[in-house]
Amino acid sequence: MRKETGDGAAAAVRLAGGAPLRDVLDADDPDSWLALDAAVREGVWYRSRFRPEWEHAGQLPADLTRLDEPRLALALCHRDGRIRQEAMSRSPRYPGLLPLIVIRCADWAAPVREHARPLLREALDADSATGLAPLILRVGRRARGAFGGEVLEEVLRGASRGQLAALLASPDRHVRRFAYRMAVAGRSLRPVELARAAARDKDTVVQDLCATAALTALRDEEAYEDVLPPLLTARNPRTRSAGVTALRQAGRPEQAEPFLGDRSALVRACARYVVRQHGGDPGAWYRKRCTAPDDLVSLPGTVIGLAECGNRADAGLLRPFLAHPVPGVRARAVAGLRALDRADAEQLRPLLDDPAPGVVRETVVALLPSAEQLPADWLLERTGPDRPRHVRLAAFRLLDARGGIVALRASVGLLADPDAKLRTWAGQSVQRWHPSADTRLGDAEVGELLDRSRHLFSDYVLRRRKREAGVND
Repeated sequence: MRKETGDGAAAAVRLAGGAPLRDVLDADDPDSWLALDAAVREGVWYRSRFRPEWEHAGQLPADLTRLDEPRLALALCHRDGRIRQEAMSRSPRYPGLLPLIVIRCADWAAPVREHARPLLREALDADSATGLAPLILRVGRRARGAFGGEVLEEVLRGASRGQLAALLASPDRHVRRFAYRMAVAGRSLRPVELARAAARDKDTVVQDLCATAALTALRDEEAYEDVLPPLLTARNPRTRSAGVTALRQAGRPEQAEPFLGDRSALVRACARYVVRQHGGDPGAWYRKRCTAPDDLVSLPGTVIGLAECGNRADAGLLRPFLAHPVPGVRARAVAGLRALDRADAEQLRPLLDDPAPGVVRETVVALLPSAEQLPADWLLERTGPDRPRHVRLAAFRLLDARGGIVALRASVGLLADPDAKLRTWAGQSVQRWHPSADTRLGDAEVGELLDRSRHLFSDYVLRRRKREAGVND
């Protein structure tokens, strides 16, 4: 906000000097108008050499109608509500000032708001509403800003399809949400158009809105032929899950089976629901495919899917995939064993050296509860600078989870590490270190390690930490 105010102050000074409005502000950018309003209200520009005479005198100008467009823009943002209100009487002659009227519709001063709102209602048409929608919706989030949104909706009810299309394609997600809500309420888009929008848009609110509306609007089975494909092939999982769930209503449970192996947990869960509702057994589907590993490359969620709906006995089917050539399958096998509570520390330990960071991350999460069972020296060796970064981070996380002298030794050894993040995490580990139950009181190594890290503590905290460890200062 500080940068925006600074930009608004520069614009205010230029306007005070008589620079044309179109040369100072980007009319299509709501931030530029809001920044100008904030800067003038803060009084930043009053110190400029362009300050008008009536400002020096501290009185209202005799006749605001003589102000040109740039200075009238400043008057519309003035800190004095009487000046803002009087400036609006002149503003209809300058259509370029309409964005400031939008802002004044949410003004804290009631007389200013009451004067601005009829002006906006009279001036706004479908064309101007399309361009002002981002600003109106931004102002609409303020405490007194609901009026602008109401007028916007009234005006856009009569918008042409081209004007509505411009709003639906707006880069501003709030504008797209507003436009799609209007389109759904007015039934101005066909179900297939809504389905394509749900598959295409990156905003989750638009995705849910359009997918739900597309499926709600279906009237017969034939309509599914057009609506379901965009939903089922969408990149975003929320839209795919809506399409998969709709397969139950469409009476096509067999089409849900391939989604049992989807990369998204949400889609897999919806697919299992559809299959079960029609008497199928997702567990049997997963077990069958886990005996045919070649299929797993095209169905990346098969391994973890088995863990999501299987039982501890299925761990035997997952263990062979710990050596699968595809890193994603190895990672999901580790996650699956953890979900089934069958993560064996000795079996997973070699995966800490895996070349794929994703596999190592899953392995660390699975091994954290049994970190004390891993050899400390073996882990310390993997924090060395010759190891890949993801391996070093994994080993340090496990050492830190062990606590005691082992964690302190590892953390102090990494305080001068060339990796900035690892160095920072090591310092934080030292600062929160306390002797554990198995730390030998009076251990000289603890005193030496704390002395090496004394730059991380105040003298008082360092002495207290040493006393906890039974070390003489």
